[in-house]
Amino acid sequence: MEAFLLFFENMPVWQKFSWIVLILGGFWILEGYYALVKFRYHKWKHALTNFILLGFVMLINVGFGILTAGVFIWLNNSNFGLLQLIEIPVWMELLLSILVLDLIAQYFVHFLLHKIKWMWRLHIVHHSDLYVDTTTGTRHHPFDFLIRESFALIAVIIMGMPVAFYLFYRILSVFFTYFTHANISLPKRLDKVLSYIIVTPDMHKFHHHYQLPWTDSNYGNMLSIWDRLFGTFLYDDVNKIRYGIDVVEDESTADHIGYQLGIPFNRSVKSKKKITP
Repeated sequence: MEAFLLFFENMPVWQKFSWIVLILGGFWILEGYYALVKFRYHKWKHALTNFILLGFVMLINVGFGILTAGVFIWLNNSNFGLLQLIEIPVWMELLLSILVLDLIAQYFVHFLLHKIKWMWRLHIVHHSDLYVDTTTGTRHHPFDFLIRESFALIAVIIMGMPVAFYLFYRILSVFFTYFTHANISLPKRLDKVLSYIIVTPDMHKFHHHYQLPWTDSNYGNMLSIWDRLFGTFLYDDVNKIRYGIDVVEDESTADHIGYQLGIPFNRSVKSKKKITP
């Protein structure tokens, strides 16, 4: 177990980047053979906007990494956190840490991004994608990303977890982010069975429906247990889904990078529309 964790602790940047390329590229290829929706769009042009947003996120991640490193140095010297108060095997500590990270840094912050008005305006960028595919997983406003990473650090501090746990979680999160957004069609029965434990492509697509109440459902990233536990789980007929968001309906702006970065500050972009009876 120690060797396994040491691998992630010492994982060089090029291997982390290669993992992103491998997972993103793999699902990109699978979309061409097992598409859930037969989109009529320019795949590369659509992806360019999402990749540019990914570039901003990666630049921010470099600076945020310094803060993250400082947090782990402090934790190592202070012995702060819940893991310091209990005696359990390392594998249980890892599992517990991933559960807490998935709850706080994925489900809970995602819930807040939908419920707090100024946070939602940042998150609209993610939901404005009219062609949800694996590259949509990279589509986040830079400030949206900062909020998510801040909550991840909160989870790290609460648990007092070692850096290897956090880095392993990040590797898992990359896989699930591109997997759940991928425009791939799993066998319906398999997708539904898997959705009892993990977030699946079909399950997450309901979250990308253009209209309430489906938009405010299925907040999870890795585990579906949080949505089931807190009553936000939804599973229906995927053929009913229409991608996008009803407060930004102009297709010409969906892939306009300047417009997307400006959405949080654009007064012409309203907040959520009320549910029609």
